[in-house]
Amino acid sequence: MERRISGSQTFDQRPCLGSTIEEDLYLPPFRDEYLPRVVSPEVLAENGRTVPEQLASLRLFDLKRHVPTYAGLLLFGVNPLAFAPGAYVQVVRYDGPGVTDTVVDQKEIGGNLTTQLRKLDEYLPLLIEEPMRAAGPMRAEVVATYPRLALRELTWNALLHRNYESTAPARLTVFTDRIEIQSPGGLYGEVTKQSFGRASAYRNPVLAEAMKALGYVERFGAGVQRSREAMARNGNPPPEFEFDDAYVLATLRRRPA
Repeated sequence: MERRISGSQTFDQRPCLGSTIEEDLYLPPFRDEYLPRVVSPEVLAENGRTVPEQLASLRLFDLKRHVPTYAGLLLFGVNPLAFAPGAYVQVVRYDGPGVTDTVVDQKEIGGNLTTQLRKLDEYLPLLIEEPMRAAGPMRAEVVATYPRLALRELTWNALLHRNYESTAPARLTVFTDRIEIQSPGGLYGEVTKQSFGRASAYRNPVLAEAMKALGYVERFGAGVQRSREAMARNGNPPPEFEFDDAYVLATLRRRPA
């Protein structure tokens, strides 16, 4: 029965055997930032729970085995790669439209998920050139080559819905004419190619709750539609999506000059 229950849990809810709360979790962000967002101050003051009990109430810790769950390690781990080797973002920028062109920038954005989200929030605006165009005889306006909202939404989606059991990283590849965002793991649950962007199923429900609480998800199931609307407003072609059993690939085309 325990094996069946464990097998029915999503990956992020499963206990990570071999990890410890003392060595593998960095608790200040959980205690100071996350916990006050999801539990009211009155409840925190009244219930007197221990830190493991607080973590367990949010599915970040397994009290029976006394180990963090994968969600706990991915969100607040000291080194999540020790337990989920693909849990990082690989970024490559090319000076041209193909992978044979010169690489102008290459980096890995690692750390736990809260760190990755913060670093990406700082890095993504650097990918958006904002040329000036004439808006009248005496003024000009700034137009981004890509809308920040669309780039942000689809990057967050890639991290939220990816398969963390895969050893492949999420990939952000920047060409001169497009940006590709690849997320390990195919479509999940009842989501199909036909219903993509309208139906929702969460491969990582605990991570989804955390990203919403931290402000990285505004409304569940709306990211794809919001990205489409943002691309249209900015004058870009619609985002393109490719599906495979091993990945989901989103492509954003540069705004025409």
